[in-house]
Amino acid sequence: MTLELLWVLGLLLATVLMFACNRPRMDVVALLVILGLPLSGVLTAQEALAGFADPSVVLIAALFVIGDGLVRTGVAYRLGDWLVARAGNSETRLLVLLMLCVAGLGSVMSSTGVVAIFIPVVLSVANRLKLSPRRLMMPLSVAGLISGMLTLVATPPNLVIHAELVRHGLEGFSFFAFTPFGLAILALGIVYMLFARRWLGEAPADGQPEARRTFQQLIADYRLAGRERRLRVGSRSPLIGKTLDELDLRRNQGMNVVAVERYSHFRRKLISPSAATELKSGDVLLVDLFAPNLDLLGFYHDMALEPLPLRGHYFTDQSHEVGMAEVTLPPESALIGRSLSEVAFRTQHDLNVVGLRRNRQALEDNLVEEKLRLGDTLLVVGTWKAIRQLQARSRDFLVLSLPAEVDEVAPAASQAPFALLSLLVMVVLMVSGLVPNVLAALITCLLMGLFRCIDMDSAYRAIHWPTLLLIVGMLPFALALEKTGGIALAVQGLVTALGGAGPYLILAGLFLVTALIGLFISNTATAVLMAPVAIATAQQLGASPAPFAMIVALAASAAFMTPVSSPVNTLVLGPGHYRFGDFVRLGVPFTLLVMLVCVLMVPWLLPLRP
Repeated sequence: MTLELLWVLGLLLATVLMFACNRPRMDVVALLVILGLPLSGVLTAQEALAGFADPSVVLIAALFVIGDGLVRTGVAYRLGDWLVARAGNSETRLLVLLMLCVAGLGSVMSSTGVVAIFIPVVLSVANRLKLSPRRLMMPLSVAGLISGMLTLVATPPNLVIHAELVRHGLEGFSFFAFTPFGLAILALGIVYMLFARRWLGEAPADGQPEARRTFQQLIADYRLAGRERRLRVGSRSPLIGKTLDELDLRRNQGMNVVAVERYSHFRRKLISPSAATELKSGDVLLVDLFAPNLDLLGFYHDMALEPLPLRGHYFTDQSHEVGMAEVTLPPESALIGRSLSEVAFRTQHDLNVVGLRRNRQALEDNLVEEKLRLGDTLLVVGTWKAIRQLQARSRDFLVLSLPAEVDEVAPAASQAPFALLSLLVMVVLMVSGLVPNVLAALITCLLMGLFRCIDMDSAYRAIHWPTLLLIVGMLPFALALEKTGGIALAVQGLVTALGGAGPYLILAGLFLVTALIGLFISNTATAVLMAPVAIATAQQLGASPAPFAMIVALAASAAFMTPVSSPVNTLVLGPGHYRFGDFVRLGVPFTLLVMLVCVLMVPWLLPLRP
């Protein structure tokens, strides 16, 4: 074992440990890898940076944009509405349709995004059917993971392994090469969850189903009653001509300006305030007093503010223009550990945070300076347009529920047929092989832009840049291990340990190793590391590389065993009220069943002999 190989293995071990601890962020770790390999002389700078020119990276970025186009045009949400209508009052029918819908949609867009879309749908349906969310959230995550086994573009690991085959001069996978395995595992998953749901919790024995919560219920849950004020800016007010950023009423007076009523030419207009909003004489401020000043009347007098009568509890009379939404923070949210004053929420999102619940209890003291934690639920108030834009930011926020007053219309709902047409064009181009997959995806992005399914700002926001950096940073590891003999050493150990037992046991060993590594690092990074090992193992055995590469791809998506194995599992952890042991209890047996199906099916459909 050379010094160079020891350095690469040490760097790999350090990378895995940093991934497991999530310190620093995964994309930062990837950049450290890009620096570490060329500085040590193992790779040249050009080799370390080659991932930025990899077609699979561009393809994955394009797929993020296409998935967001399906959300903006309402295709994904309409599928959820169809699910609610078809499920009726049957829990069994609901579970089957839910898993089919999630897997189908996840085969052409991000599984994390699909699960985020369906969480509020599932919560609503479970509430109506008097079901515990525990019985539906686990099937939701399982279907999201299985969706990665259905098509070539369903998940980044599939594309990474396809690219590795091509890099070795071998034939890559076709668009539907994964589909037979994915369909079999999906059928297994549905049957398994129908029997396993009893372990997740039973439906409540009593109680009536509740409709989706209203403004009034949210006001009660977050203790907002009595905090609302309508204040008219007098003609001599010192506030006139000043921006909300200059006034900083939140910090100085404990006031949130939720909206501004402005009258011009005898017409009323409701303005969503931003930091740059300049107040004018006659403006009517809709104010939330989350920390009232003791000398409130004195402040009104000094600022020439005239209190006006309220026409509804906490501005419910404005519900056609002013909306509310509950949001929670997913594990990757940049807001965790920061206070509301630090994140400049209104400046960034044109929304005011007026409530914070932790462990189902509303917090009222020092809300502005409270450090946000994973699992916190925020109540935001602002225009419906701003709330819908927040729904698209699943990286930092997950919109849990919208009140009954919401007008559920996607921002580009009229373009839904064109989004489906664009998606069909991509599938046809990829299946036919008329153009490379990356060009098919880019053509689809341009079509969605042409048909106004998505705009450029939304497209850039849709791309999950940390995922792309992770892939770019991990790709050089495969080359470094190959150059220093690490892959040959791993293959030799695997063949020595299992070679005498036959190829089926080697396939099982590859599946198990890939699934175990995936417990500690992302499935994309796992695929980058294991793909060259699988191909080299096949070549040493004189077998076809395709089944060995396929077994690694399927195992990379089999992240069922812990809540931190995949972001999909982490998303349902809170809404499903699960514990770590729930995933272990259901995920480990299911992973073993999936391994058995894969080991039997893969050599059958992809012969071991070339």
